[in-house]
Amino acid sequence: MDNNNILQRDLTFLKGVGEKRANIIKRELNIASWGDLLYHFPYRYVDKSQYFKINQIVSEDLYVQIRGVIMGKSYKQSGKTQRLVYTFQDGTGIAELVFFKGLSWIEKKLLPNKEYVIFGKPTKFKNTFSFVHPEIEEALIYANQSIEEKFSPMYNTSERMKKAFINSKTVSKYIKEILIETEGRLEETLPDYVLKLNNLYPLQTALREIHFPSSANSLAKAKYRLKFEELFLLQLGHLFEKGRRISKSKGFVFSNVGEKFNSFYSENLPFPLTNAQKRVIKEIRKDMRSGHQMNRLLQGDVGSGKTLVALMCMLIAIDNGFQTALLAPTEILATQHYHSLTKFLAGLNVNVALLQGSIKGKARKNILSNLEEGAIDIIVGTHAVLEDTVVFSNLGLAVIDEQHRFWVKQRSKMWQKNNVLPPHILVMTATPIPRTLAMTAYGDLDYSVIDELPPGRKPIRTVHLYDRDILKMFAFMHRQIKEGRQIYIVYPLINENETMDVKDLMDGYESIVREFPLPEYQISIVHGQMKEADKDYEMQRFAKGQTNIMVATTVIEVGVDVSNATVMIIENSERFGLSQLHQLRGRVGRGGNQSYCILRTKDNLSKEAAHKIDVMCQSNDGFVLAEEDLKMRGPGNISGTEQSGILDLKIADIIKDEPIVRRARDFAALVFDKDNSLTHPDNILLRNAVLKQRPLTDFSKIS
Repeated sequence: MDNNNILQRDLTFLKGVGEKRANIIKRELNIASWGDLLYHFPYRYVDKSQYFKINQIVSEDLYVQIRGVIMGKSYKQSGKTQRLVYTFQDGTGIAELVFFKGLSWIEKKLLPNKEYVIFGKPTKFKNTFSFVHPEIEEALIYANQSIEEKFSPMYNTSERMKKAFINSKTVSKYIKEILIETEGRLEETLPDYVLKLNNLYPLQTALREIHFPSSANSLAKAKYRLKFEELFLLQLGHLFEKGRRISKSKGFVFSNVGEKFNSFYSENLPFPLTNAQKRVIKEIRKDMRSGHQMNRLLQGDVGSGKTLVALMCMLIAIDNGFQTALLAPTEILATQHYHSLTKFLAGLNVNVALLQGSIKGKARKNILSNLEEGAIDIIVGTHAVLEDTVVFSNLGLAVIDEQHRFWVKQRSKMWQKNNVLPPHILVMTATPIPRTLAMTAYGDLDYSVIDELPPGRKPIRTVHLYDRDILKMFAFMHRQIKEGRQIYIVYPLINENETMDVKDLMDGYESIVREFPLPEYQISIVHGQMKEADKDYEMQRFAKGQTNIMVATTVIEVGVDVSNATVMIIENSERFGLSQLHQLRGRVGRGGNQSYCILRTKDNLSKEAAHKIDVMCQSNDGFVLAEEDLKMRGPGNISGTEQSGILDLKIADIIKDEPIVRRARDFAALVFDKDNSLTHPDNILLRNAVLKQRPLTDFSKIS
């Protein structure tokens, strides 16, 4: 087998593994090859090169190493359990070494008045530290060990692996065997000039040092090399994909800003545009007249005016003789958009239609006919717009709201709705994306941000109430309803789960009904297990002001927009992520009245939960909260949306390693500017790596 394929060898062919162990490792860690195991990095290191004095031990959380002498021993009995306890001293204090198993063997090994090195986790009892079954070496033998033997890697394993005698030490042995077998045979993955300009270790050195570091400095350099490579290739892949799309994807040219746009701007604009909205419209307009197909992500916090920006861009398309589409993930959100656009466009000669699954028969037939004939300028709808029976006369712009709710294959269907060229695509999200995540995960998209709210909006007041404050909360709700306002109450679960200390929606609904009884009060209930028609009926009742309170799960996170709803109560708010709490809070504050968000929690909170609630109470800025959420939860599950798998980083951390993210991004841009096709002989390695990590598929165009 040649050098190129050595890392593709199956684990079965690694010395000491065999078929049975290889299968266990594959099943438990998804590691099948030598390369997979070599890139299974330690999660921490045990540093046995440093010594503590007994009187220096202050924490029970850290493993420590001490050097001293056995002074004596005794047997102690607790019920049926016998333990062997040694007294150990180092001149600064006394500790106990405690053993429950292998007592006869321990007695033979540990001799009085002999010097030993002890490594373990201390626990304190009656002002004395004790070590239960610590690692023990004779001091003279230990002194002759190399630094590599005293700085040990620790690897993630599973209980099933441990039962098969595959522990961290076993994994370490296997990796050492791979490094021996591959010495001098691993091909470099980065060109020489990239290594030199960034002062990076060669790959072979980096992999050896990250597993078995010869010093703390060499470990740091190994980590930097591997993190930089991971982030650099990811950024370069984004630029390569974006460049390929721009060069190959021709788009309609919208050169005119015509009558409909100008009439709307001068006569119908409901309020002056913010500077952020103006900037974003210019960015989109530049795309739409470039001759290349637009593929832009528009991000804006709740209430920032994304829909208005999208409408003005639609009017540019219409002024240039094209139709437009606005897709929403739910019928109620589509209906909401339809009513908003109709209201915005009152008095203008723009034909807007609504298409969704519930529209049947003659009404649906008329819409499809008018759309195909070009009589409809803007079609607003749900996934129904993606169906093959929906044919446009000349679709020029498709706007997709809350883009994470549409699967990639579904979104790709919009490309096929025009036979001449694909329409321009604008995807929108109200989920604030931290800049580090945006530059790392969405680097292949053009990216616009509305980071300014319209003037005059009253900030939502956010307060924290405990379970014990329920009477205070009820009194506030009564006052708000008396003033004619409406209230949301959101629960994390539908039915009681005995393993979780969480209020369930049905139990909450019953307590609300007792406090706010019929006929004086009307209450809606909405959750994900209801039929779509029943859910929409309840939401519409609330939207029309027919109910005072909506008790719901997070299905309302994206959906109904009720300007009269001024209170959002989130039960068990400690169980939600920051970004999801912010999304829910954004359901209120839509009108001119002061709005409130009440975060209810259990009486006893963890330090992390208390910090999260405190951050929510202090800030209304979605971007600040998204950054904090990313720090607390990581990129795998940011915002409570379907973002898991968006980044599959093996070693880099986009929060802790932000300086490396920026360096990698800047250097990738430098390389790409000089050779955007990556065909120069110096960049062949980079081209191969980029194509390997980013298969060029049609679906990637609007992912």
